[in-house]
Amino acid sequence: MTNFHRLGLTALCSFGAATAYSQKLPNILIIVADDLGYGDVSAYGSQTLLTPNIDRLAREGIRFTNGHASSATSTPSRYALLTGMYPWRKRANILPGDAPLIIDEAQPTLPKMLRAAGYTTAAIGKWHLGMGRGRIDWNGLITPGAREVGFDYSCILSATVDRVPTVYVENGRVLGLEADDPIAVSYSKPFESEPTAVTNPELMTRMRYSHGHNQTVINGIPRIGYMRGGKAALWKDDEMADFLSAKVSTYLDTIPKDRPFFLYYGLHEPHVPRVPAPRFQGASGLGVRGDVVVEADWCVGTVMKKLEERGLLANTLVIFTSDNGPVLDDGYQDEARELAIAAGHDMNGGYRGGKYSLFEAGTRVPFFVYWPGHVKAQTSDALFSQHDLYASLAALVHQEVPQGLDSENHLATLLGRKGKGRKDMVVEASGRLALRSGRYALVPPYRGDSTNITGNELGVVGHYTLYDLDADPSQQQEVTSRNPRLLRKLRERFRALVGNYYNEDQQQEQLK
Repeated sequence: MTNFHRLGLTALCSFGAATAYSQKLPNILIIVADDLGYGDVSAYGSQTLLTPNIDRLAREGIRFTNGHASSATSTPSRYALLTGMYPWRKRANILPGDAPLIIDEAQPTLPKMLRAAGYTTAAIGKWHLGMGRGRIDWNGLITPGAREVGFDYSCILSATVDRVPTVYVENGRVLGLEADDPIAVSYSKPFESEPTAVTNPELMTRMRYSHGHNQTVINGIPRIGYMRGGKAALWKDDEMADFLSAKVSTYLDTIPKDRPFFLYYGLHEPHVPRVPAPRFQGASGLGVRGDVVVEADWCVGTVMKKLEERGLLANTLVIFTSDNGPVLDDGYQDEARELAIAAGHDMNGGYRGGKYSLFEAGTRVPFFVYWPGHVKAQTSDALFSQHDLYASLAALVHQEVPQGLDSENHLATLLGRKGKGRKDMVVEASGRLALRSGRYALVPPYRGDSTNITGNELGVVGHYTLYDLDADPSQQQEVTSRNPRLLRKLRERFRALVGNYYNEDQQQEQLK
C-alpha cells in the first residue's frame, strides 16, 4: 500500500470494519460563497458583521488562516477547484452568461473522481463555467454542462446574478420555460425594440447601476447582457436564497441511502446585485451587502440543520470557502462602500487588495473544514489552495490522481493532522500572475493601472516587489532591496512554475 492510500485509509478506519465500503466514505459538502472576504465572517474577528452558522464550522472544525482561492476572480478559481489545475494554463477569465463550457469533457474533474469512488454528485447554485459548445439554444437541452463534467444532478445559474440569462438551469434545461415564450440572449447587441437601462431608465425600480450594468433590466435591476423572452422562467432575486436552499434540502431528502454524496453548493451572496429576502433586509446594519452576508450565513445554517435532521452530519465532511476576495462597489449604487466605511467594516480582514487583485486579499479567503469526530477544533496557518482539494480528497477516497495536475495531496493538512501545507503557489488575477511562497509574496512587474473601477488595488507595479506577510500582512512595506538573494531565488522559482505564461521581457518592454 502506498503512503498516498494509507493516509486515506487511516482517515476512514474509525468507521468500523463491519460497515459497508460505501458507508465508510464520508459525504462531502463544499460550500463556495461568491465575493466573500476574509474579514466578512466573524470567525476571523470581525465585530461589525456576525456570521454564527459559518462560525460554527470554524469553531468546531479547522479555521484556516492561510487558505486561498487560486484566483482573485470567479470563473478561474472555480475552474481550479473542480479540475485541480491552475486556471491560467487554460487562460480562464470571467465568462459571460452565454459562454461555452470551459472544462473539457474529457478532462479529469473532482466530481468525476468522486463518482468513480462510488459517490452520487450534485451541483446547486452558482456555476459560471460555461455551457454548451458555442451559441447556446436556451430553449432545448443545453449540453455539455454540469453532467458532462461529473455531476449526476444540477440546478444552477449559468453565470453571475448580474448577467443574463436570469434563469435556473436544471439538468440541462431552463426551469419553468414556456414553449410559446422562447429565450434569446446576446452579449454583442440589443434586441430590436427591446428596452435597456440606457433607453428606459425608468425601468430600474429596484436598483440603479454605477458602471457596466446598463443593458437589459429584469425585476427592476439592470444587468450585463441582453435578454428577451422566458418571462415565466425568470428568477426572483429576493427569493433566490430560499429557492436554492430548498433545492439543497430536496436533494438531501432524495439521495440514495446506499451511496455517499458529493454536493457542490455555490452561494450567490454577496455578489451584486445584492437583493436579500425581505426578512434579512436591515438585519446587518451595514446595508444590503451586509444583509446578504447574513442571508448567506442563514443558508449555511439551513443545510447544516438539514444534515442533522437526516442523520447525515456525523458522516459529512464540510468545507466552506469563497471563490475570491471581496468587493464593495461592483456595478450598482447600493451604498455598500459608504456604509462599510461608516461602520468601520474591514471586508479584507487587514489584508491589502480584494477581488481582481494580486495583493493578498484577492485570494486569501475564508476557509473552514468541519467533520464531527474526525477533525479536531483548531486553527491552522498552513498554506492551502482550493485546487489541492482534488488530490487531497482523492487520497481520502482511495483514488489515483492523473498525471499532469497542479493539485497536491495535503490531506493531512486538510484534516488538521499536521501544520505543514503547500510550499508555494501561483496566484492569478485577471490574467496576471504572482508567487506566494512561505511567508513571502512576490509580485512581478506588469503594465497597467494600479486600481480598477471598483477601487480595489490590482497589484500592478513596474518592478518585482517582495513582501514579508508575517511581518507586514497589509503589504505596506516592500522588502525587495533588503533581500536580493531571496528575491533572485523566488524570481527563479516563479519562472520555473509559470514558464511561458509570463513573459518578463515583454512586460519590461511595455513598461518603458
